[in-house]
Amino acid sequence: MPDVVAGGLRVLFCGINPGLMTAASGHHFARPGNRFWPVLHLSGFTPRLMKPAEQRELLSHGLGITNVVARATARADELSAEEYREGGRLLAEKVTLLKPRWLAVVGVTAYRAAFDDRKAAVGPQKRVIGDTRVWVLPNPSGLNAHWTAATMAQEFARLRVAAQG
Repeated sequence: MPDVVAGGLRVLFCGINPGLMTAASGHHFARPGNRFWPVLHLSGFTPRLMKPAEQRELLSHGLGITNVVARATARADELSAEEYREGGRLLAEKVTLLKPRWLAVVGVTAYRAAFDDRKAAVGPQKRVIGDTRVWVLPNPSGLNAHWTAATMAQEFARLRVAAQG
């Protein structure tokens, strides 16, 4: 799954890993029930609702997308602890190279596993990677019933405001 990245982004969003539909389409967050694209718009990151096939347009807004783990699976719980740790190491290398203002990991469980931070919660983290600050966002998967699109958009909007400063 190719990253949508460039140097010096405002926010680099980081998914857990590609789902099977995402891998097949070549577009991040492609599963119809995934709320990433609607929440990105509702939170004010994009001026309109974008489709996964338009993902390269994110770069013009200072945004990008990558994943913690590159391997596609039907469900994130199919990933091993080793895959998460190695993914966290590789992600830190990528962030060091690209220098985004913020790294936004979508999924607190993935963040905890990738960075061995069992107490992490949604929101800004103490961790920095070089000069890049880290924010954990709720997982936009339709399986994450604890968050609605509206409550997710509020958290994404908090990051948007922080990324403007």
